Amino acid sequence: METRVLFWFQQIADGATVTQVAELEHTTQPGISRALARLESELGTPLLRRDGRTLRMTHAGVAFKRHVDAVLHELGDGLAAVHQLVDPETGTVTLSFQPSLGTWLVPDLVSSFRAAHPAVGFDLRPKRDEHLTDVRERSDVDLELSTSRPRGGDVRWRGLVRQPLLLAVPEGHRAASLPSVALAELAGDPFVVIRPSSSLRPLSDGLCAAAGFTPAVAFECDDLPTMRAFVSAGLGVAIVPAMPGTAGGVEADRCAQVPISDAGAFREVGVAWSPERRLLPAAEMFLAHVLDRAAAGLLAAPDYAG
Repeated sequence: METRVLFWFQQIADGATVTQVAELEHTTQPGISRALARLESELGTPLLRRDGRTLRMTHAGVAFKRHVDAVLHELGDGLAAVHQLVDPETGTVTLSFQPSLGTWLVPDLVSSFRAAHPAVGFDLRPKRDEHLTDVRERSDVDLELSTSRPRGGDVRWRGLVRQPLLLAVPEGHRAASLPSVALAELAGDPFVVIRPSSSLRPLSDGLCAAAGFTPAVAFECDDLPTMRAFVSAGLGVAIVPAMPGTAGGVEADRCAQVPISDAGAFREVGVAWSPERRLLPAAEMFLAHVLDRAAAGLLAAPDYAG
């Protein structure tokens, strides 16, 4: 069973045509068709069936492909591991992160690491659902930066830094000029909140609950910039993480950032990885860099003090 034939099967099962695979692999369509026929003969069952001009997987093909994906993934990791052992300075680190961390933490870590390892590449992947972890044994993600501590023993997580949570209010709001504010004072205000798939949502809801009220949700937004824009338009107040350039006072977007005096008004940012998946040398070096930088106190969260 040849590796290249498994790769051809994988590509076609994923939707590529025989013509596309032949062009990509610099071979002939009949050659690919004969190789796939030999594979099916070896397994004793058809893996693909023709549906018009498209080849689709049979039930056996679906079952077989799961294992082909795993084998080729492991083979890819093995080849990359050998290459990086020869020259770990030319590896690639696949890093998943919450979008809000992409404005301050990710650039800091990548730039400081690249200063010593300029040839190491990065595959940066913003998370879509912040409650789900992207690092698992079979995942192709090396490390993850998030504010959600993964559950289960198959993922390790180390806290790096605490990021303060602030109250964003419109210009002219009664709390805009205060040195700090207790959330209970905002119980009657409309709130602008982020979508439930963000890890910030349960934090903000929990702070309000601890303050004795359920926020009256006026608008639910997909991201932090949209939340700030709605607050600036006078449509409500919002609990947001401290970001670069959000020092006390009214910002350029006419949105004031006020420290919250309630206990627990912060989110902890950490790094996660799977101990079941051996990190390649470049990723190991980057993880060590992240932990060392945190231990040295160089990952200070954005300051919000005026």
